Amino acid sequence: MKLLYIIVNSKPESESSSRRVSRKLVNKLLEVHPDCMLEELNLYDEHIPRLEYRYFKQRNCVVDKEEYDKLPEQDKKEVDRINQLCDQFMSADIYVIGAPMWSLSFPAPLKEYIDCIVQVNKTMIISNGKVKGTLDDKERKMIYVQSSGGPVPWLLRGKISQGVEYVEDIMKVLGIKKFKELLVDETGFERDSKIDAEYKAIKHIDALIDDLEG
Repeated sequence: MKLLYIIVNSKPESESSSRRVSRKLVNKLLEVHPDCMLEELNLYDEHIPRLEYRYFKQRNCVVDKEEYDKLPEQDKKEVDRINQLCDQFMSADIYVIGAPMWSLSFPAPLKEYIDCIVQVNKTMIISNGKVKGTLDDKERKMIYVQSSGGPVPWLLRGKISQGVEYVEDIMKVLGIKKFKELLVDETGFERDSKIDAEYKAIKHIDALIDDLEG
């Protein structure tokens, strides 16, 4: 099994609530699945290509070999990187995404990453105008960890915090049916409020994993 931990935060782990709680979650998952191999992908440290039209023969479908061979070397490297990211994502069984809530959603690198992994004939198939995800070929599980500075009322979550719902929706389209969220709400601006928010979130980890494994 493989656990892919996707970090979406430019802060060091010592200063990031989403990263600290995500690390606790990842460590617990590795305890539950001792045979699981961990891969980490920090979207701020790793190169995530910005998608250009010349990399694709059609929407969400990268160029075939004939068109690839015509590309300049730098563009070939970008196409190779897009495919590498997609292949890495497809190879995983468990996913943890750790991100702060920014501008009602999440930081831009996560959207650029998602655009790289949503690929026709790899993570989805389009037939007769319908989209079918291919990632239902085995049981896959995802936990999205989100930190936010203030409270996010449940009734307004879809309006104020749109990132979690977006990621859940796109992953279910791709075939990942088991999706859970772990919210680190009200981190505020002081150290004590961050510690309190992280503690409350960490207390939910065991029950969340039990629910995910059920």
